[in-house]
Amino acid sequence: MVKQEMITICLWYDRDAEDAARFYSKTFPDSSVGAVHLAPGDYPSGKKGDVLTVEFTVMGIPCLGLNGGPEVKHNVAFSFQVATADQAETDYYWNAIVSNGGEESVCGWCKDKWGLSWQITPLALTRAITDPDTAAAKRAFDAMMQMKKIDIAAIETARRG
Repeated sequence: MVKQEMITICLWYDRDAEDAARFYSKTFPDSSVGAVHLAPGDYPSGKKGDVLTVEFTVMGIPCLGLNGGPEVKHNVAFSFQVATADQAETDYYWNAIVSNGGEESVCGWCKDKWGLSWQITPLALTRAITDPDTAAAKRAFDAMMQMKKIDIAAIETARRG
C-alpha cells in the first residue's frame, strides 16, 4: 500500500527528478529518497519504463518529483527557505547548491541546477531585520540588500551601527 501524506509538494522537472532527489537527500538532514515510479506507458515527454515520479523528503517535507518535460520551469515564486544556525551552516548549504551547478542570487537566495530557488537564511538575519529597534533593523536590512550569500558578521556589525 502506498503511504499517502495529507499534503505533498509536487515539483516538476524536465527528466531528472531522481538526480535532484538524490542531491537533496545527501545535502539536507532529515531528507531521503523513497519510491521511484516508472511510467506504465508512453507519455508526452517520455516512454514506458522511464522514471515518471520520485517520492522524496527534504528536511522532513514530503515531495514528489515529476519528470514532466521541458515545458514548465521553476521560478522564484516558490522556494525552500532553510533557517541556518551559524555561518558554517549557511556556507555549507549555499556552497552545496551553488557548487553543484546552481547559481547565486541576492539576499540569501540561490537556485539549484534544476532551477529550484532556495533561501539560505541565518536565524541571526531574521532576528536582525525584525529587531524592535527599527533603526538597527533597517541597518541590517540595508546590509542584507547588498549581499548574495548572507554574511552574519556583517549583518551583526550593521545592526550595531
